[in-house]
Amino acid sequence: MRLAPYSPFREIETMQRQINRLFDNLVGFTEDGYNTSFIPAAEIEETEQALHLKLEVPGLEPKDLNVEVTADAVSISGERKSETRTEEQGMVRSEFRYGKFQRLIPLPTRIQNNNVQAEYKDGILHLTLPKTEEEKNKVVKVTIQ
Repeated sequence: MRLAPYSPFREIETMQRQINRLFDNLVGFTEDGYNTSFIPAAEIEETEQALHLKLEVPGLEPKDLNVEVTADAVSISGERKSETRTEEQGMVRSEFRYGKFQRLIPLPTRIQNNNVQAEYKDGILHLTLPKTEEEKNKVVKVTIQ
């Protein structure tokens, strides 16, 4: 049996590969490198009257999106379908992410889920979520001791 000399760099490279594999699996890559899902980026802004939620979903049509709203959360799901094409000469590499996604976004205040307005433009889904009346008028008196 032959002993191999200790190489700390080999250990670091092994650990780096394992960490990369862990993160790849978190975003939906399979072991053979194909992406099965993606997580769209979101941005939320609160005003006195409403919450404004933006979700980045380029390449989708409004019919491909499913938006469900409760008084305290928004669930957005959909699917980006891959294009099928064949390449006769050379190799094709795609870094686009395809597949199903679902995003559940908890809201910081209660909203009127029956008055939500939605607009989809330039790959961005805009939701206007009006606050409930009690949330708009909520003022809490703080007692100083």
